[in-house]
Amino acid sequence: MRKYLLWIIGALFVVSITVISWKPVATKSKAANAAKILTAKELFAQYVNNIYQTANLQQAGMDAAVFQKAVTGYLNLKIANKLPQNSNVLTVVDFNKSSREKRMWIIDMVNNKMLLNTWVAHGQGSGNDMADKFSNNNESHQSSLGFYLTDDVYMGKHGRSLRLDGLEPGVNNAARARGIVVHAADYVCQNTINQLGRLGRSFGCPAVSNEVRDIVINTIKGRSVFFINGNDTHYVSNLLDETAPANLVTPVTSPVIADSAIVAHVAKL
Repeated sequence: MRKYLLWIIGALFVVSITVISWKPVATKSKAANAAKILTAKELFAQYVNNIYQTANLQQAGMDAAVFQKAVTGYLNLKIANKLPQNSNVLTVVDFNKSSREKRMWIIDMVNNKMLLNTWVAHGQGSGNDMADKFSNNNESHQSSLGFYLTDDVYMGKHGRSLRLDGLEPGVNNAARARGIVVHAADYVCQNTINQLGRLGRSFGCPAVSNEVRDIVINTIKGRSVFFINGNDTHYVSNLLDETAPANLVTPVTSPVIADSAIVAHVAKL
């Protein structure tokens, strides 16, 4: 009888070890599979980060969160058919940065390439070295935030210049009436920084240096996206809604698609 009990106890011990050792394997497998499931917005963030890293934007001083805002607006405008089919250039200006820094970036969104990183001035009414006040009002001499489309080139009082159309009511839609354009200015250069400790300032235009004027204008003219970021808690934009862009780059029918496929899909819009 005693031998019989010992045999039963031994058998139960072997079974319990088997059960205990088997369960964690299944649990780990489920956990591993769950870890691979990302939301559409997380996958969208990965897509944006891929461009950010490939174009070496971090090394050029751009903030990753600002770039994600810019890409979100760019894709929303693509989806809404507000851009020409071949409009694949995105310009980002970050007025959270000192005027001493090169705070304008032009990016080729199809080839994931930074085309230019350069100085850009803000308006006199927006601040000295740092821009912290923004307005859509005429005669404010302040810069305006938000998304614009570049338009035509013309010869004005500052020489060859590029018109901008503000897309956001109450934020920058008075740009055309205010004469807010991309133009060159002598005060956008290293010599001015050396003398004043900052760039010179415009009447609200995103002014660039004489040396890069034609490169900038020729690269971004003709209805490309121009985004100005700044520190203003009152700025709210529907163009910053990530829902549609996230669904665009991560279709429901294919949760993960190759970056090249995403680029080709976006470029065709």
